[in-house]
Amino acid sequence: MNPRACLVPLLLLGQTLSALSAPASAESKSSPWVSLFDGRTLAGWKVRCLPSDADKTFWSVRDGAILCDSLGRKEHQYVWLMHESEWSDFELELEFQPFRVSPGNTGVQIRSRYDASPAAPNGGWLDGPQIDIHPPAPFRTGLIYDETRTEKRWIFPSLPNAKIEPRPTPAGYVFRYAEDNDGWNRLRIVARGPMITTELNGVTTAIFDGAGILDNEAHRRLEVGLRGQIALQLHIRDELKIRYRAIRIRALP
Repeated sequence: MNPRACLVPLLLLGQTLSALSAPASAESKSSPWVSLFDGRTLAGWKVRCLPSDADKTFWSVRDGAILCDSLGRKEHQYVWLMHESEWSDFELELEFQPFRVSPGNTGVQIRSRYDASPAAPNGGWLDGPQIDIHPPAPFRTGLIYDETRTEKRWIFPSLPNAKIEPRPTPAGYVFRYAEDNDGWNRLRIVARGPMITTELNGVTTAIFDGAGILDNEAHRRLEVGLRGQIALQLHIRDELKIRYRAIRIRALP
C-alpha cells in the first residue's frame, strides 16, 4: 500500500480526536474567578425577608466570615442573604463552618429569584434550586431541594415532598463542625445547562440532570432554574449557627 494513501485518514482521525477533546479545552477557558465576599462587609449582598423580620439581625460579618446566628431566636420566617449578581452556567466554591449546637437548616440557593409581590406565597418567596446544608443530619449536605413554589420537594434524590430518610453517604464523605479543630468544609457546585454537580470536601454528592424540571413551564415563567441569583438560607423557625467564607464563582463557557 502506498504510505501516502494512509495520510489523509490519519489526519482526519487527528481532527476527530481534537474535536472530541474540545470541551476540556473550553473548560480551561472559563472566566476568571470572582470573589462574592470581601471578608469584611456584606457589600453586594442584601437580606430578603418578610417585613416582620426586617429589623432582626441574623446575618453579619465576624472574624472574616459571614455569620448566621439565630440561636435562641426561632420566631422568624425564611430569611435569605442574597447576592446582587446573576449567573447561568458557573462553578461556585465556598467554605462553611457549622456548629454542633445548631439544630437548624441552611443551604446555598442557586439560579433563584426573590418575589416580594402579593402573588408570592406568604407575600414573599424565593424560587429556585437549593444545595442543602444540614448540620443535624449531615447526610443531606450536597443534596438538592427545589424551593420553587410549584415543586417544594427534593429533586436529588427525586422525592414527592420535603421528607427524606437517612441515606448512605459516598465513600470518603466527611462533614466537619466548628468544634472539630478547624472545622471548615469546602462545597463546590457546578451548574451547566440543566446539569448540577455538587462536591463536599472533594467527594461528589450529587450529579443531577434537571432537564424537564429546571426548564419546565413554571421555572421558565418564574425565570429560575437555569439563571438567577445566589443566596444563603436561614430556614423558617430554625435556630441556626453557621459561618461562610471564601465564596467565589466563575462563569463557564
